[in-house]
Amino acid sequence: MPEKHAAQRDPLAALPERCLVSFYTLSGANRWGLSHEQFDESLRSCVAHYFSGAAGRPALASASAIEIERHLEGLRLEDLALASACAAGLAVAWEHFIARYREDLYAAARAILGSARDPERARELADSLYADLYGLEGAAGARRKPLFVYFHGRSSLSTWLRAVLAQRHVDTIRAGRRNVSLDDSQEHAEQSEAAAVARAPRPSAPDPDRVRFLPLLHAALQDALAQLSARDRALLRAYYVDAHTLAEIGRSLGEHESTVSRQLERCRRELRARVERLLLDGAPAMDGSAARPGLNPAQVDRCFEYALEDWPFDLARSLDSAAPRKPGEKSEPP
Repeated sequence: MPEKHAAQRDPLAALPERCLVSFYTLSGANRWGLSHEQFDESLRSCVAHYFSGAAGRPALASASAIEIERHLEGLRLEDLALASACAAGLAVAWEHFIARYREDLYAAARAILGSARDPERARELADSLYADLYGLEGAAGARRKPLFVYFHGRSSLSTWLRAVLAQRHVDTIRAGRRNVSLDDSQEHAEQSEAAAVARAPRPSAPDPDRVRFLPLLHAALQDALAQLSARDRALLRAYYVDAHTLAEIGRSLGEHESTVSRQLERCRRELRARVERLLLDGAPAMDGSAARPGLNPAQVDRCFEYALEDWPFDLARSLDSAAPRKPGEKSEPP
């Protein structure tokens, strides 16, 4: 998706032309009428986003051509081409997207709301996303940036849509109850697995990777939580477990709620980066626990996809395990 990237270096400049032709062919971008130039720009955005130096990732300036090529090889190229074509406003792509993903969005909305008995409410939640995906009409009829530009192909389009839909629902609830919202849903789609509340339908067929990867993700997330400062753990508990508002937490800390929001976002970024690193590095056997094998980047992405499905991770218990409280001690805002 077109997005501001490092001006000092073209992320694709070091790649041979045959690679770019191969990526374009594998993506099926020509099916939607998406040109080579348009798809290359989407690849540039994906590379610039990943090699941003943020959240513990390498910076673009230090990324080698091999690292960039391997990253692109691991992307969901067909999904990226469809999202790119929809962002470009190509009608054939948009029509395919509606036909292919409408029922998936309805099912995800029903799962998120738990509203099997109220299908209309779920349908309204799903339908509310279309205008933002396509690009809202702004001042003087200008088309605003579509949500599709925030899809970078690391997860499947279905998983990304569920995450965006779930975060949209969370934003709506918090805005209605407290007159505050989380950060933009599109930015959280790839960063807020710890806060995701999506209850997406399980796959119809058993997935052996799910059985293998989820315990690794669970262990890595527990270790990452233990590495956070006591203050950050208290912040996560106050907001996500005890449901204190940003304003309440801010008053207890003597800080503005916007400052608390930024601290939470930093905490989420650090947590994500640490989990990624722990999954990539693995862990040796120690203290009676079995060794954990290191995963490759594509497998790490799969772990986060599974986390957005029906994963019964108990954040409260994991925070207690990282920093046990005295019996009967109640949690207060940090």
